[in-house]
Amino acid sequence: MAPGSNESAGRVKSTKTRPGNRYLKGALGSAALAVSRSKGTYFSAKFRRIAAHRGPMKAVVAIEHAMLVAAWNMLTNGDFYRDPGADYFTRRVPTKTRARAISQLESLGYRVILEPLAGTA
Repeated sequence: MAPGSNESAGRVKSTKTRPGNRYLKGALGSAALAVSRSKGTYFSAKFRRIAAHRGPMKAVVAIEHAMLVAAWNMLTNGDFYRDPGADYFTRRVPTKTRARAISQLESLGYRVILEPLAGTA
């Protein structure tokens, strides 16, 4: 699950995954498929984002890698896993999310006027 280094002139080229422990790969694959079908988790949101552009198989491999990185950090630091939540990407860049929602509504033929809620600024 370690990333390969297949780059030329600054462009990263697609390739196969590197060889590793087949039992770990199988367990991670099963776990990644299960978490991709769950609802309300960071990994499921990450899967949906990647699968929309690159396809479900590349998204599964990316989730496997993310799970392995999370497990390594938990074992190294002695911490428990804290799920950032399904809205992690929305909270990270709220202006981008707001702009995307507005453009989608405008493309459907609506005029959008934003007004802040009372009590928030």
